[in-house]
Amino acid sequence: MRRISLLWSIFVSLVLAISLLLVLLLAYPAEDVEIIQNREYFPRVHRALKEAKESIRVIMFEACYYEEYPDSPSNILIRDLIEAHRRGVKVEVILELGIFEEVNRNNQEVGQLLSKEGIAVAFDSPSVTTHAKLITIDGDISILGSTNWKYYSLDKNNEVSVLIKSREVAGEIEEYFKIIWNTCRVK
Repeated sequence: MRRISLLWSIFVSLVLAISLLLVLLLAYPAEDVEIIQNREYFPRVHRALKEAKESIRVIMFEACYYEEYPDSPSNILIRDLIEAHRRGVKVEVILELGIFEEVNRNNQEVGQLLSKEGIAVAFDSPSVTTHAKLITIDGDISILGSTNWKYYSLDKNNEVSVLIKSREVAGEIEEYFKIIWNTCRVK
């Protein structure tokens, strides 16, 4: 029964996220909209993080850092956050912390790595599954989609995301970020 409830919760979250995305795309002006499929995600997000000048906000269901594979795409994206922070970009990250032991372990490791570097990291309430995968950059760029920062998502799975250049869209997503941030346990 708990598994059905969890699957229903994930389904509802996905429907809400897709609905939000459609509302944002249909209701707000956008300078540019770019569909990012499968292996296009890593190079596009890597470049966007490297170009950030003011702020990066990330909500990620699962992020993995692989000690044994230092040049893996997820490690590089995590290092991109650290490098951005070191050059003065404000970086804030929300990670899932709930009923999935492997997700918890991976996110706690990444959270600790980022926190050690001075990056603000928060974990969602264990009573809520934060299944979102989104990034805002400089209050102008939003990246939303299905891609987690882990090996299979970045190298094997069929995943799709959307990069939207729009201050209005980024502003709404940053408000959403703040709402979740205010319910989280900040590390």
